[in-house]
Amino acid sequence: MSVRPAKPAVAAALLSVALGAPCAAPTALKNPFEGDEQRVEEGRSLFNQYCSHCHAPNAQTGERVRDVRRMKIRYGERMTEVFWKTVQEGRVDRGMPAWQGALPEETLWSIYTFIQSVQKER
Repeated sequence: MSVRPAKPAVAAALLSVALGAPCAAPTALKNPFEGDEQRVEEGRSLFNQYCSHCHAPNAQTGERVRDVRRMKIRYGERMTEVFWKTVQEGRVDRGMPAWQGALPEETLWSIYTFIQSVQKER
């Protein structure tokens, strides 16, 4: 039986607990392409290819429950985490597939960069 080594972050957390030190809070999830205008356009194209059949072309849906332009209003500072969890795991009960493993992370972040660019304020 072989034992795989723990990932560095997990190993550090386990060591901290073993030594009685408090664990640091996990690093907040951040879009690596945030504010990149070229990625916004690329993300729009990818969004239209993969997401528009439910969320409308260019995210211009009139259906509030599927309106990704309202994510900032709905989730505030948790918007990135909610997006990432949703695209990774899907919402199968609502017809949204899990995209983890189906699309590269770079593609998902590009789509999110577009979604960030179309957020409504109210």
